[in-house]
Amino acid sequence: MKTLLSHLTKFALTAVSSMALLTTVAAETRVTYKSAKSTSSYYQMGVQIAEAMKNGSDGEVIVTVEESQGSVQNVMESAMREGNFVFTTPPALIGLARGGKAMFKDKTNPKFATIRALFPIPSLTMHFVVREDSGIKSFADLEGKTILLGKGSFGAKEGAKYLKLFGLEGKVKVADVELSNAVPALVNGQIDGFVTAGSFPAPNVIEAAASTGVTVLSLSEEQIKTTKRTRLVIPSGTYAGQTSDIITTSLPVVAYTTASMDDDTAYALTKTFWDQRDSMSKDAAWWAAVNPDMLNNITSEIHPGALKLYEEIGAAIEDHHQ
Repeated sequence: MKTLLSHLTKFALTAVSSMALLTTVAAETRVTYKSAKSTSSYYQMGVQIAEAMKNGSDGEVIVTVEESQGSVQNVMESAMREGNFVFTTPPALIGLARGGKAMFKDKTNPKFATIRALFPIPSLTMHFVVREDSGIKSFADLEGKTILLGKGSFGAKEGAKYLKLFGLEGKVKVADVELSNAVPALVNGQIDGFVTAGSFPAPNVIEAAASTGVTVLSLSEEQIKTTKRTRLVIPSGTYAGQTSDIITTSLPVVAYTTASMDDDTAYALTKTFWDQRDSMSKDAAWWAAVNPDMLNNITSEIHPGALKLYEEIGAAIEDHHQ
């Protein structure tokens, strides 16, 4: 009898332990976050978000960050992934995907209509960085100077586009140097400036400002209008020696999911993101630039779970967000 009771006790304890384990597993929300190349700042942001979600939910939300080759791949993959799949991309690509335009020509998918926004993340911000002793104070002063644009990146393509728009095509010497060598080339006087795009404060701009005096050029309101990009202000004091705001352009980036994510999960992810934003900004200053006003950069629907949070905090919601 004693042996039987012992076995029954062990069985009961095992059952209780199993139930506890099942409860823990059930309580965990697992999310896949499709980001960018592992060498990019946006992949680093994904890692920061994963850590913030874990900390802010007491371990109930577990985010796995996946590397990606870029925003187009992320949008394409969203049509094949179900459940708690989150990915990042500029809002403009959602419209192109739904319309089967540009890089999405002949690649339309009805599931693109189910894409829903969650929250904005730091924008790709244009920086035209020049040596302080170069005498360059405006874009007109770039004529005859040597500028590094880099190769293949968004910043390189956007920089070349701006030179053409502002009447400088063929009037600026474009250095045949990789962007990774921009700071040494600037310090050594091989170039007068370089163009880079990334969330601010940008590491290579911080390095350049600390290594040698630099000026980051501002765009006029007319120039910004010509670029058809989103206006953005880099506050005074962001970089060493910067005594006034920098007016520039940006490409907004947003974290999206699809309608297959349930409302409770979307709400939890969105709430935890905003609750943890200040904490994240202490470790990486680029999060300080993210605020609810950036919801106006979202040009399509916001997930109903996220909308619930935005309504609770009184954020401005547009009709197309519904």
